Amino acid sequence: MTGGTAPRGGFLARLPEDGAAALLALGGDVALAAGTRLFEEGRPADRFWVLHQGTVTLSTRVPGRPEAVVETVGAGELVGWSWLVPPHLWRLAATAATAVQAREFPAAEVRDLCTREPELGRVLTLRVAEVVGRRLEATRARLLDLYAPPPGAAHPGRVP
Repeated sequence: MTGGTAPRGGFLARLPEDGAAALLALGGDVALAAGTRLFEEGRPADRFWVLHQGTVTLSTRVPGRPEAVVETVGAGELVGWSWLVPPHLWRLAATAATAVQAREFPAAEVRDLCTREPELGRVLTLRVAEVVGRRLEATRARLLDLYAPPPGAAHPGRVP
């Protein structure tokens, strides 16, 4: 997959035709080995990926505990949304769980394209908002699974 010929399924589906072609032209195909760290929580978010093959784990720091994997994403899915939302810092960390084939996009250039192509910007922003909503729910559910007290356990700070 080279140039603007990447498939438009998954996250890239439903983008306006002209804007999608311009977006795809900005991206480049990358191959990432299993174990590759794509980004770190709190660092500048200067790019994003749409996966063709493989899986990526998303994780977060939990004070006093090991990093918690909150979701695993696969083919057709967006990896990274913090590039769109100021202050453009990663909200999670991401690691290739398997070998990954993906399309990588430069954030600043995509934001500029969205300014020049407002319909693309509107649709892309809505697609990213859908992802953020799903990721928020997945993160909440995973953290409750990991750290919520079992049913019937005393609540910290509550006197029985």
